[in-house]
Amino acid sequence: MKRLSIIGIGAGDPDHLTFQAAKAIAAADVFLLVDKGEAKQDLARLRHDLITAHGRPPYRIVEATDPERDRTAAAYTAAVEDWRSRRAHIYESFVTGELDDGQTGALLVWGDPGIYDSTLAALDEVDAEFEYEVIPGISSVSALTARHRVGLTRVGRPVHLTTGRRLAAEGATADDVLVMLDAHCSFAGAGDDFHIYWGAYLGTPDEILISGPVREVADEIRAVRAEARARKGWIMDTYLLRREPPAS
Repeated sequence: MKRLSIIGIGAGDPDHLTFQAAKAIAAADVFLLVDKGEAKQDLARLRHDLITAHGRPPYRIVEATDPERDRTAAAYTAAVEDWRSRRAHIYESFVTGELDDGQTGALLVWGDPGIYDSTLAALDEVDAEFEYEVIPGISSVSALTARHRVGLTRVGRPVHLTTGRRLAAEGATADDVLVMLDAHCSFAGAGDDFHIYWGAYLGTPDEILISGPVREVADEIRAVRAEARARKGWIMDTYLLRREPPAS
């Protein structure tokens, strides 16, 4: 049987790689690297570095181009599903065309594939016979809270995990809201009683951290985010909104 290892490689720091992930890289025969374009070559470089450091020759690296996704479509869910199906075709071609029976292929996934990623959903669409395992990684959520030295949860309170798009549509529906990839800085509408812990490029040399009351740091985050995205051509950021207790 052909096998796949879906390996979480952490939020950007090579030291985020777990012992389990390093062993999975060492056991792989063929790696699939999906190229996200010239602007994101530093993401590809980290994957190559991890394979060089932990892979056991002889191994092969197969590269594919990431399908374009329509980020302006009004039907957002349909656009994501279409992009995911095209990703599934790449995975299917990898399994059927690049792996021999008994071989193990590997996909190196940013962060933790079980938290915020489309790889597992795309694999469900692959029409081929194979087995796969998922290796958890250090997520941007873990990296964010660690770097800001705060806990994700508070006693007796829920945490709402959402996207910037949903935050803009629904507002903050809990006292603690973790937001992934907010291109439009929707935190600005959360309310004056929220504190924000924001981070971009977590775990990388370009890491940026800003925290404070939303009313005081919203403009700073917008400016820093816009400058960083213009300079690098891409940005991955996340943040925790936490409602401040009323003054006694």
